[in-house]
Amino acid sequence: MPTYAYACKDCGHAFDIVQAFTDSSLSDCPECQGSLRKKFNSVGVVFKGSGFYRTDSRDSKGSTVSAAAAAPAASPAAASVPAAAAS
Repeated sequence: MPTYAYACKDCGHAFDIVQAFTDSSLSDCPECQGSLRKKFNSVGVVFKGSGFYRTDSRDSKGSTVSAAAAAPAASPAAASVPAAAAS
């Protein structure tokens, strides 16, 4: 069951409580009976197993896209601009 953090809007009392997902949120402060707000914290995520790292799906040669393959794709576009301007 998850642990939820609450803080009172009136007196500032803060506390944590273990509740089931199906339990309703608390609304009254146990100290002053003021209104509570639920605090949200960052969630700790742990990725375990293969497939989560950049190097897991790569071959031993390195990158599959070479710089020479990317250069010809840029040159026809640059060549077509002067041809269109000349027309």
